Amino acid sequence: MITVNISDLGSNLLAYSKRAQQGNRIEATSKNVSLATVCSPTNPGNRDTTHPGNVARARLRELAETAVIRDVVSPTGESWGAME
Repeated sequence: MITVNISDLGSNLLAYSKRAQQGNRIEATSKNVSLATVCSPTNPGNRDTTHPGNVARARLRELAETAVIRDVVSPTGESWGAME
């Protein structure tokens, strides 16, 4: 991780943005206090089927097709026997 002062980040934003795009994480600080982290976004438009985010999205789509939604909040009226 690259650590830079927030004013330096602002002055050289394009250069740091390019470094973030290449995979570097940039921590912006002020008086040694972390203010923000700049990194490349997870791109949902990315067609790479091996990317972990895309794998997870595909799996969730599969699960959504067969998922059964039931009421899990309302009381069932059955005793759990937890206090016995």
